[in-house]
Amino acid sequence: MKKFFLLPLMAMVFVSMAMKTDELTIGSKAPSPERKLKDYNGKSYSFNDVKKKNGLLVVFSCNTCPWVIKNQQVAAAAYNYALSKEVGVMVLNSNEAEREDADSKTAMMQYAKDQGYKWPYVLDDNSTMANAFGAKVTPECYLFNKDLKLVYHGAITDNPKTPSESTRDHLKVAIDELVEGKPVSMATSKAMGCGIKRKS
Repeated sequence: MKKFFLLPLMAMVFVSMAMKTDELTIGSKAPSPERKLKDYNGKSYSFNDVKKKNGLLVVFSCNTCPWVIKNQQVAAAAYNYALSKEVGVMVLNSNEAEREDADSKTAMMQYAKDQGYKWPYVLDDNSTMANAFGAKVTPECYLFNKDLKLVYHGAITDNPKTPSESTRDHLKVAIDELVEGKPVSMATSKAMGCGIKRKS
């Protein structure tokens, strides 16, 4: 009797292990830097295309997540700050399960326009890059140096729930330390947000 009970249990464990996505660790290279990702207009960009002299910021985000919306102001400030420090910015929408609805190309176009995006906002087809990064939520940030090695992963500030009450701008501090050639003093923080809507 025990054998018959253990077999389905073991099968469930193996399925769970197969579905698990490993997180990109500090010091890892950006996955597939030459891979072209299309934006809502069909323009293609790779990480290598977008990175600047001091590195690259990759953010997994979307249009409608309440966490993304409440962090819009601090996010825009951080992304613009990155550009001012010669760090390229690319925002990826990996919500493949919402592609016909709230995270469609048309919705992305309107959102980017409303938010005044100055950086590529691209579709992550089949959540391929989110899976390669091990990204779980929106918004979730990955900061790479000029060699596309990961130096910071996590939240924009220390208070994603209430950004107006934040006391430390994690991402801005990491960008400053990167540009100054210093080790990033807080290389990881907890990203909080909506789960990425992958297709089942």
